[in-house]
Amino acid sequence: MNNIKLSLKTLVKSYNEKNSVASLIEKDKKYIDRILDAPLATDEYNFLKDAVKYVGVTKNFREVIDYFKVPAKETPAGFKVQYTVEEEGLLSVDLVRDISYDKNGIKRPTKVLFSADSANPYEVDSIKNMIANLTCNPGIIYDLFINNPKANIDHKFNTRDEVMQELGNILGPGCDISVELNNPFSDNINELLEEAERFREMLSKYRVVIKVPHTGPVNAENVHELLEGDKKFKRAYDAGLTKDKFRGHNLALLLHEHGFRINFTLMFEPYQTALALQARPYFINAFIRHRGGASRSIKKYLDQFASSNDNKALEELRTFFIEKDFLPPSGISMTLPEVKKMADRILKYRNWDNHEGSDELDSVRHSLRVLRNSNLEDTRLIICSMEGEDNYPAIDKLLAEPEFNDMAHRVVITSEPEYLAKFTTTPQVISYQRRFMNAAKGQK
Repeated sequence: MNNIKLSLKTLVKSYNEKNSVASLIEKDKKYIDRILDAPLATDEYNFLKDAVKYVGVTKNFREVIDYFKVPAKETPAGFKVQYTVEEEGLLSVDLVRDISYDKNGIKRPTKVLFSADSANPYEVDSIKNMIANLTCNPGIIYDLFINNPKANIDHKFNTRDEVMQELGNILGPGCDISVELNNPFSDNINELLEEAERFREMLSKYRVVIKVPHTGPVNAENVHELLEGDKKFKRAYDAGLTKDKFRGHNLALLLHEHGFRINFTLMFEPYQTALALQARPYFINAFIRHRGGASRSIKKYLDQFASSNDNKALEELRTFFIEKDFLPPSGISMTLPEVKKMADRILKYRNWDNHEGSDELDSVRHSLRVLRNSNLEDTRLIICSMEGEDNYPAIDKLLAEPEFNDMAHRVVITSEPEYLAKFTTTPQVISYQRRFMNAAKGQK
């Protein structure tokens, strides 16, 4: 039986009059033709031939094909084919959003998916066939592209909407586009929903994902502290009102109720994961770079103190904590023993001295375990914010560990395209190209 090729066409009359058992719904013929050659497993075929009398497609199937203007005989990337047997023997065929799939219902080459952090259309064009998601936030859109004359050549793009529209045109149906609202602290709910709706109209409901940040104690009344003067926040990162710290969660739930998929962002510590999942996000995140860099600095100061017993190391550590928002400016009054205790606690939690965290990926491991035990089967973890020679190779190794074999399909790796491109090459590529090209030159 493994050598027998079965498909939906085998069931359908007019294609196989002798043995067929099902008729096509007349108005759906031009749509069904796109999936008739989709393979069926033997057990699927045996079930369907006894259960199905008619074959048609859903309204959503027709809308997807018409919206993306999909070429004949094809279904678009970013969707899987789903069959439902309904009343009176109707087999209803739908297209369900799933970025694990390439066009024609074929899965992407790997379970792990890739994403890019960029709003530069020129840069995205070279990686568009490799990614399943694009992530944009205001910093990426404005600072790194629109207001960067080296990137925004001849200042062709002037507004966020122009940039996003162009990115949508480049990426096609198979790539989600995660974009952040300009002011998540706005108290005007209608304004937030209207901004999200503009993105949905521009990029389509199939592709748009709204990024919602964790907000901590920041709110509409104190956000100005981050924009004025020394731009330091006056209170501790874990101080403030409960409602402010759950603002992002509740905004995510609100948008979810209005039909938006959510990329819940600014996740740095493992303890954020389970609470973030209460907001029913489509994506959660594990930020690597800044967390790892901070851990290395903390370890350096502690080692300096351990070797010299000089309080200057702890004083510099306290200054570091203030600069990196572990402490508010008033933290300058924290005693040095308290500073050391705080540093020891942070490194212990981050598993700095054992296998869980020595590669700076303990947050990834923990998040994958929590995600595995959640009831959100379609939620994925974005591993983001990488740099240096070690971050990506360490992630690559982690995902090959036996413990996480069952979770690879729940992972999206995202970075600036330039960083990902770094890991397409090795020194030997140059060596062999030298050999090959010189050999070819000699044959001309």
